[in-house]
Amino acid sequence: MVPMATTQLTTPVPPKPFPLPALLALATAVFVTGLTENLPAGVLPGMSEALGVSESAAGQTVTVYAIGSAVTAIPLSAATAGWGRKRLLLTAMAGFAVANTVTAVSTNYPLTLAARFLAGVAAGLAWALLAGYARRLVPVDQQGRAMAVAMAGVPVALSLGVPVGTFLGQVLAWWVPFLAMTALAVAVIGWIAALLPDQPGQPAGERVPVRDALTVPGVRPVLTVTVLWVLAHTILFTYIAPFLDRAGLGGATGTVLLVFGLASLASVWLVGAHIHRRLRQLTIGGALLVAVTAAVLAVASGSTPLVYAAALFWGLGWGGAPTLLQTALGDAGGERADAAQAVLVTLWNAAMAGGGVLGGLVLSGLGTGALPWTVLALMLPVLAVATAARRHAFPSVRS
Repeated sequence: MVPMATTQLTTPVPPKPFPLPALLALATAVFVTGLTENLPAGVLPGMSEALGVSESAAGQTVTVYAIGSAVTAIPLSAATAGWGRKRLLLTAMAGFAVANTVTAVSTNYPLTLAARFLAGVAAGLAWALLAGYARRLVPVDQQGRAMAVAMAGVPVALSLGVPVGTFLGQVLAWWVPFLAMTALAVAVIGWIAALLPDQPGQPAGERVPVRDALTVPGVRPVLTVTVLWVLAHTILFTYIAPFLDRAGLGGATGTVLLVFGLASLASVWLVGAHIHRRLRQLTIGGALLVAVTAAVLAVASGSTPLVYAAALFWGLGWGGAPTLLQTALGDAGGERADAAQAVLVTLWNAAMAGGGVLGGLVLSGLGTGALPWTVLALMLPVLAVATAARRHAFPSVRS
């Protein structure tokens, strides 16, 4: 007797919806870090007057922030590797709330520097986990899109947050935008607590020393590209105002930066849509656009249309860079990605601080005309390394 065949009907499991609300919470956390870092630049006169120091001394509040991130990201990431990711992110956001509140109410320069250092520490903690957090919320084929959403907070902070914060500081008082940032940080804490699923830390036996992450093929080329690219961008962004002023376009600085910011947002969207299959092409294309920007500014700064075209190229080239570089590092690092991300945070902030110093030396020693040539000189090795590292760092096809 032959048994009768039976057919089991299975109901297909619908794919999980894209976790946009949770990713927007991460994007807002990124916005808080980016705006907290750059906000003093927009309210420097009032801040320096309240603290009783020169504007150059008040400007060091940005430098101290970068130092706080650079010197603490690696040791703190190692010390908190076993913490749940949600708990750690909430701790970082609480650090921002405290630091911005102290900055707003302080009239004591050392206390303000301490608060800014604390904000940098919080940023180091946040940045070391944000990329991995976003990637783990979605399937592999959606990781690029998720990273793009989370990292959108960076260009939004620069293109919209800083101008709005500056406006509030001028119309109301210099400390108002810092208190607004405190309120936003508190709101983000509630948002994260309500909507973000937790991700576990690493058990003690599975934690990877940072030095081991550097031995993974592909990690060092990505870090090299990151340092040079951030260094070049920081030089251009920090000293774009004196460069445009010398070129006779000092009154157009805000408009040029607006073009840059809007193009950056477009770049974030473009990268999010295509990063899963075209990470290599987008990275090389973005670096090429920043190099073209520098070349145009070097030879045609007297042409207003070409300056605006350069700002467009700059935004398109840079806007998606944080997503591209962190995605490339996450892919290359594999199981050691979290340790590699801590190194990236340290080097990123060191490059930002170094860009301010190097750009200042170029400006004082050679003049504004040498700034775009310096940027171009830094972007050429970026293109060379990204093009050569086709096997592990920036592969033609992502797995």
